[in-house]
Amino acid sequence: MDAPALPTSHAPAPDIDMRPAIVIDTQVVMDWLVFRDVRVQALSAAVTAGALRWLVAPAMRDEIRHVLGRGIAASYAPDLAFIEAQFDAHAQPVDLIEPQPLASRLVCRDADDQKFVDLALARQARWLISRDKAVLALAKRARPRGLAIVPPERWSLD
Repeated sequence: MDAPALPTSHAPAPDIDMRPAIVIDTQVVMDWLVFRDVRVQALSAAVTAGALRWLVAPAMRDEIRHVLGRGIAASYAPDLAFIEAQFDAHAQPVDLIEPQPLASRLVCRDADDQKFVDLALARQARWLISRDKAVLALAKRARPRGLAIVPPERWSLD
């Protein structure tokens, strides 16, 4: 008589995404998806090829929708369906990020950009891509925390 099969004592390993994480601020997303700026070509190619985990919190997606409806961006008549499709296809949605206690927080002079800094640090992103001077001013202090803050033209997957 055959012995009954014993249950396995270990569950399969969870699917761990080893791709480096990246946070991209609204201005750079606009350069990529609206203005088709050649300076973001390497970055957009890496994101669309799946070489990176592009982290996006709900407030970031809301911000791009808001910006697309006004000012210069609106005058470009952005293809909203295309932009939403790019987010759906390539962005990894993340929950809201609780800010770090003020004593250990990397504080951006521009409160509107704080969400990008907080997300990048909380999710241990390798890069925060921005052209914003207030964000770039944090680069030296972010480096010891494992975060490179760089403009898109200085970004490299290497």
